[in-house]
Amino acid sequence: MPKFQLKLFSGTSHRKLAEDIAKGLGAKLSQMEVYKFACGETYARALETVRGCNVFVVQTATHNVNEDLMELFVIIDALKRSFAKRIHVVMPHYAYARQDRVALPREPISAKLVADLLSAAGADHVIAVNLHSDQEQGFFDFPVDNLNCLKLFTDYFKKKKLKNITVVSPDAGGAKDAKKLADKLGATLAVIHKARPAPNKSYVTHVVGEVKGRTCVLYDDMIDTGGSICAAMEALLAQGAKKDIYVAATHAVFSDPAVSRLKKAKFKEVIVTDSIPLPKEKQFNGLKVLSIAPLLAKTIKSVHEEKSVTANL
Repeated sequence: MPKFQLKLFSGTSHRKLAEDIAKGLGAKLSQMEVYKFACGETYARALETVRGCNVFVVQTATHNVNEDLMELFVIIDALKRSFAKRIHVVMPHYAYARQDRVALPREPISAKLVADLLSAAGADHVIAVNLHSDQEQGFFDFPVDNLNCLKLFTDYFKKKKLKNITVVSPDAGGAKDAKKLADKLGATLAVIHKARPAPNKSYVTHVVGEVKGRTCVLYDDMIDTGGSICAAMEALLAQGAKKDIYVAATHAVFSDPAVSRLKKAKFKEVIVTDSIPLPKEKQFNGLKVLSIAPLLAKTIKSVHEEKSVTANL
């Protein structure tokens, strides 16, 4: 065992997940004071010593992404100046992940910028869940553990014992991950090709793969406004797929009008993880939330004990 102590802190973005991780570790959350001054500036201070400790900070990206990030930077800086041995950032939903390349002239690569800012603040390591693209790990100048929820979804669907399954990627970019799930389930693969004229706007051009008479599982890394996933459902039904269509996605961003669209579409089930907190107003019948706390707890334990993380996946 390492000589230095493990301490787990939480920002304000997803306290419930941090508490569940702490339970999985058989530990308690360390005390952190976080508040805002009247002018909106963020203040953070650890209420116990972290000198020489292996510190993990849980902070995910929500709809207040910029505030979440600034709070995280301030927390990291406070811990660094308090002589923490190592600072590990646990960010299940990585902020600005979709801005990972220059698609149009003069665009930023904001995912790289966030990686640089985390490094500048003093982070030594990031634990993320299903980054938008695997290549984003190269944006960091320190180690990154990019955890995959494939086993979580595989176990869930195997318990349902569905027949004649086709796993469907709602776009060409997600085909590789969809293929992995299809292989695990012994299912076939289909890919939906779409055009995206503007952010959060898309339309289906055609479906590649056999979906007629089959039970389809749409598999993606996130659901934002829900437009793409609902358009994909319509395309599958038009191709003769069974009406009971499932959706599985890691990150439930659920920006408006996602919830109303998903309700109207009447999917058989919408399965997501708790990488982003979902208030009651964003929950609905047919929504199933799988916890990633056990996966994160095992990963944190492995990192602290300097053991393999991949054994948990």
